[in-house]
Parts: sequence; C-alpha cells; structure tokens
Amino acid sequence: MSAFSGLPLVIEPADLASRLNAPELILVDLTSAARYAEGHIPGAYFVDPKRTQLGQPPAPGLLPTHDNLQALFAELGHNPDAVYVVYDDEGGGWAGRFIWLLDVIGHDQYHYLDGGLLAWQAEARELSTEVPPASTQAPAALPINDAPTATREYLQSRLGSSDLAIWDARGPLEYSGQKVVAARGGHIPGAVNFEWTAGMDQTRALRIRQDMPAILQSLGISKDKEIITHCQTHHRSGFTYLVAKALGYPRVKAYAGSWGEWGNLPDTPIEV
Repeated sequence: MSAFSGLPLVIEPADLASRLNAPELILVDLTSAARYAEGHIPGAYFVDPKRTQLGQPPAPGLLPTHDNLQALFAELGHNPDAVYVVYDDEGGGWAGRFIWLLDVIGHDQYHYLDGGLLAWQAEARELSTEVPPASTQAPAALPINDAPTATREYLQSRLGSSDLAIWDARGPLEYSGQKVVAARGGHIPGAVNFEWTAGMDQTRALRIRQDMPAILQSLGISKDKEIITHCQTHHRSGFTYLVAKALGYPRVKAYAGSWGEWGNLPDTPIEV
C-alpha cells in the first residue's frame, strides 16, 4: 500500500514532510530555475513550466508533442506505481497544469501541495540545493487520454448547453474585451469570469480559498454541469482545473487552446 493512500488530492506540508522518503514518490517543482537553485523541497525534480506546453503560436497552451512528453516523463522516472506530488510558487497554476498532463497520460495518483513552496517555507521546513539524478530508464510509450481536454470544436459544439459551465480564469479586462491579447478581444459566449488569483487565500500562503465551493455555486459553476476552464494559454486555468478536480467535480475539462486559439480565429463566436 502506498504511503499516500487515503490522502486527498490537496495536501498540507506536514503530509508531504512525513512521506519524503516514500519510494513511490515523484516530487515535481514547477517554480523557476533560479528559485529551484536557491532551495527546493528535498528530492524534488525541477520541471521548467514551458515544457508542459506546446509553445507555438497562436495557441502555445496546447499539449506538447508526444515525443516531448515522453522525454519529460522519462527523466522523472515515470512508472505505473508512482505517486506524484506537485508544487509551484504562484498558488497552483503550473502545478495544476501538470496535474492536467497526468490526467492526459492516464495517471491518477497525484497530489497538490496546497500553497506550494510558499506554504512549505512559511513553516520553516527544510530546503535543499541537491539535484536528484534524472532517470535513465525509459517508461513504456505514454497513452494519450482525450477526456481531460476540450478541443475548440468540442467546446463550440457545446455552447448553449444547459449542463455546461465555461470557467474563464483570465482577468476582468481580458474577459470584457478592454484588454486584447489576441486578434480579437472578449469572451466565449456564456463563459463565467472568475480570475484565478481570486481563488487563492493571500493570508494562508496562497492556499486554495476554503470558501471556493460556495463561490463556485453562486457563479453557476456547479457539480451537475460539465466544467470547461480556460485562460489565454491554459496556465492560469491550470489552477481552476485543479480546484474543480480537488472539489470533486465529476466532469472537468481544460480548453488547452484557450483564448490564444479562440481569439485568433476569424469565425469563433465572441461576446464582449
């Protein structure tokens, strides 16, 4: 039995600290190269957040190529029995996107360290500058599971459905079309705007706000609906994807193309 059995998706620093030596643990740091070098949670592998994205315009947030995914998870020593714990230093955007990647490859044994590195440091826990060696054992060919991802075509086909909630994690000015970072500004018809950082508790080291269930219910983002979340590149919506998963929403997808794709197409419907 795994040392992590019975833990919720979102865990606290104490939960991780007592399990750092668990053989099944793959600990992933998604901060920055500079911050990782200054000190990270002992045993953590650094993953450059850019490696979690395709990185090509107009929709850089799309899934990386299969070869690049394969290389990334090979370095981490991915295996069917692995339990991932992921963290960042920004409240969960990149960590949530990595959890989406795990869902995409069909691996469901994972946890998010609530508050990430900031919460760990707030408790004055140990940091390390040692870099664990990259694995040399290549994993089996990774499967690609389409279920966690909404394509542009799928999302457009679902517009107006009574059992759909589109969660736009961008800022209010982007949502309203006052700030334009694509060929066109505005939002997807019917989308609800709740900026990602508004879901973080600034007084608790950017942990997920404890009143998020009530907030989402008041916005109509309810468990009886399919939730499709997006931002500009599916970075900020990594956090909102994570929140919906952590709260037990049964149908959650990420629109990885996000506004980078939608707003740069000439014929997608837009509201302002």
